[in-house]
Amino acid sequence: MKKSPKRSRPSPGPTNARVVALVYDGLCTFEYGIAVELFGLPRPEFERWYSFASCAVERGPLRAAGGLRVQADGGLELIAQAGTVIVPGWRGVDAAPPKALLDALRAAHKRGARLLSFCSGVFVLAAAGVLDGRSATTHWRYAEKLAERYPHICIEPDVLYVDEGNVLTSAGSAAAIDLSLHLIRRDYGPHIANQVARRAVVPTHRDGGQAQFIPAPLPEQGAALGKLLEWMRRHLDQPLPLNELAERARMSERTFLRRFEEATGCSPKQWLTQDRLARARELLEGSQWPVERIADACGFGSADTLRHHFRRTLKVSPARYRERFAHKGGTMTSGV
Repeated sequence: MKKSPKRSRPSPGPTNARVVALVYDGLCTFEYGIAVELFGLPRPEFERWYSFASCAVERGPLRAAGGLRVQADGGLELIAQAGTVIVPGWRGVDAAPPKALLDALRAAHKRGARLLSFCSGVFVLAAAGVLDGRSATTHWRYAEKLAERYPHICIEPDVLYVDEGNVLTSAGSAAAIDLSLHLIRRDYGPHIANQVARRAVVPTHRDGGQAQFIPAPLPEQGAALGKLLEWMRRHLDQPLPLNELAERARMSERTFLRRFEEATGCSPKQWLTQDRLARARELLEGSQWPVERIADACGFGSADTLRHHFRRTLKVSPARYRERFAHKGGTMTSGV
């Protein structure tokens, strides 16, 4: 039985834990709800959690989608106190943000606050000029218009989120969950982020480099293919050739390939690579194992192969990833 890797203590969180979410007339209720769920709920089980406030962009009454009326905690002055500012969608891609809001966002960005946009909220950050020369994403329906209107932004239309350090953008509405969990992982480490995800009953991680939509849902865990996926996850360190997987599924290789792709939206090889990368990320974040040992434990066979997939999918080396996301408070071995 393999010994579990030793985990470091979780990081203490951001320097400024104040999170401010914008509230505006025409508020996107779902996107705002994600900000509240991930950053605004009290979590006494965690040390030094975020403090949350809502910020009115304009004077009321402020209406939200679904016939709701919203009363914010304060006005634009709250942005000056924030370590993180969230733009939870926007009332329309052609609706110009107020100048006072754009000035407040520019000032926050200049002093080092982190700016997050969910879905169409990217148009507010773009109007503030904080995305010029950077990469960003938004809902696939808006990507072309964003590119036309703001040619100095590198649009990435086929990802769930883009992390540019202190400016982060997410794709369609639900991708805001992925971006929020990603930021929590940055601030508090994967262990805390996983607990938050479980409490919200959402996947702990979806790769930020995957497509924004999946052609078909994953099979139910009780189904035969679902059981096979569970088995594959428990044996990622093994080769898992196609013929063995088809035999376990009691199908011909041709039938197995067709049904696997129908159920997951990708080939068995692609699925294994994604899951192996996810496992490798967990080990880089929370263990002291060198890259060579992680590559072996995840089924990549060699550190060079692991590095290849990291650079191809995540645009970063395993060592660089570990430097950025490993738990603070512990000594990590880079394994370059």
